[in-house]
Amino acid sequence: MQYNELVDLYEKLDNTSKRLEKIYYISQLIKKTESKELDKIMLMSQGKLFPAWEDKKIGIASKLVIKAISKSTGISAEQIEEEWKKQGDLGNVAETLIKRKKQSSLFPRKLTLDEVFTNLRKLAELEGKGSVEDKLNIISEMLIHANPKEAKYIVRTLVDNLRVGIGSGSIRDAIIWAYFSDKLEINYDSKSNDINISEDKRKEYNEISERVQHAYDLTNDFGKVAKTLKEKGIEGLKEVVLIVGTPVNVMLFQKAKGIEDAFEIVGSPAAFEFKYDGFRMQIHKSENKIKIFTRRLEDVTQQFPEIITFLIENIDAKTCIIDGEAVGYDPKTGKYVPFQSISQRIKRKYDIETLSKDFPVEINIFDILYFNGKSLINEPFKIRREILEKIIKQKPKKIAIARQIITSNAKEAQKFYEESLAHGEEGVMAKSLEGIYKPGARVGYGVKIKPVMEPLDLVIVAAEYGEGKRFGWLTSYSLACSDKGQLKEIGKVSTGLKELEEQGVSFKELTTLLKPLIKKSSGKYVEVKPEVVIEVGYEEIQKSPSYSSGYALRFPRFLRLRTDEKTVKEINTLNDVEDLYNEQRSRNK
Repeated sequence: MQYNELVDLYEKLDNTSKRLEKIYYISQLIKKTESKELDKIMLMSQGKLFPAWEDKKIGIASKLVIKAISKSTGISAEQIEEEWKKQGDLGNVAETLIKRKKQSSLFPRKLTLDEVFTNLRKLAELEGKGSVEDKLNIISEMLIHANPKEAKYIVRTLVDNLRVGIGSGSIRDAIIWAYFSDKLEINYDSKSNDINISEDKRKEYNEISERVQHAYDLTNDFGKVAKTLKEKGIEGLKEVVLIVGTPVNVMLFQKAKGIEDAFEIVGSPAAFEFKYDGFRMQIHKSENKIKIFTRRLEDVTQQFPEIITFLIENIDAKTCIIDGEAVGYDPKTGKYVPFQSISQRIKRKYDIETLSKDFPVEINIFDILYFNGKSLINEPFKIRREILEKIIKQKPKKIAIARQIITSNAKEAQKFYEESLAHGEEGVMAKSLEGIYKPGARVGYGVKIKPVMEPLDLVIVAAEYGEGKRFGWLTSYSLACSDKGQLKEIGKVSTGLKELEEQGVSFKELTTLLKPLIKKSSGKYVEVKPEVVIEVGYEEIQKSPSYSSGYALRFPRFLRLRTDEKTVKEINTLNDVEDLYNEQRSRNK
């Protein structure tokens, strides 16, 4: 495939904000892509070069890209920087300057998708002496052969600013449209931006969607899913299974209104477990080789060497995939500490030994998905728990199985819940004893019970530059919850950061996170791509016509960054907000 075919897709995606139209364009490219290139198309259509769990990034600075543009066009770096200031988008600058470049190749040729993909990946692997020059040569070589539009998107990919606005749900639907449009009689109408599909076919569509989503949740690899469908059809998805070393999308839990509501959802008797105030860890063990992933699929194995030792010494399994929570504690007092106190360990790759002593963690295991060659996701939770109890040797402040009771008694469950809160935890989980493990889904096999006025996880969609002492920093943040695939604003927050500066959060840090995500600016106001998730506290929820959600948060305050733990898919929904609002009203009557 020629690279310009993918560039044509980028252009179409860049020129529409309509989700269904984007799905249609992607599906058309998937339909004509050969099996051997589907993995590349699946990644690059989202602006990615590596799966989320591979700890690799291109890591190219804008200055090096400017040098490459200069080398490939014969235009000085100074002129390029001036043009960048005018246009504000280095990709657009590359497009403009390639049109009038002074250099030309003696042997012009078209760029292939494989060549661009391979070269861009190679940039992430080059290091050491001479690597900067090698990177410069690779980038400038591509730009010499690129047409203006290709140059634009090569550069945008290099600086991680592709801006195509494609989420995993859209990719999933595009795959379905590509391979099942005839079977399901899907007809996309571009004028109305809608699809015409019968009720019977809609039901079949939903069944196929669930199977495709499940295969993706098991592998986090749309390339593999698409290739399987292209070559073997829907039945081929049965061959898509768990693989030790490849992270699974963790099972998610909806919120219950209280103990009685939890019993209604999961059944009775139910298992109640402490809901720990830590961060989720998915652990893959193969003999003495350990891989640790966060809930966002980031590989953090090297950041937690002590956990590797705990696991190797205290788990009796050749191979397994287990789900747990790392909880921090004070090395002097032994008391457990909030997540924010240990969050810095997720990103840090230096001084690991010192950090592990200053901010030690205990791993609390609460589920197992795979054991000695067999998938357990379809086994009842009570069986999975029994396996955990057989294979894990518990050691305080090192490794433990989640604290649990099994009961049908609401008073006993309530007492356990209050004990968890007194212990400094977030609440409890209630789990169906017969429930299977459903990766990536909120399906009623388990619920969380937390204090009613719980904080909300929201995404930043816009921000404003501050004045006076805050000049130069983005200091006021517009927040949104999700509603059926859309984002609905619910208020602004600018307080709480001062109190958290001791824990490493500052206006500077948030500005650094948000600046690369800016989509549009007007004076002090900027719109940003919705990627930075924060936890927000508030006094109460009020009805408000000022925001698209219909609600506003009274006295909102910034509590903590959640970007390392949660994606925009996992933020609180408008339904969550409405439930909290109604509970608040009932409590105040």
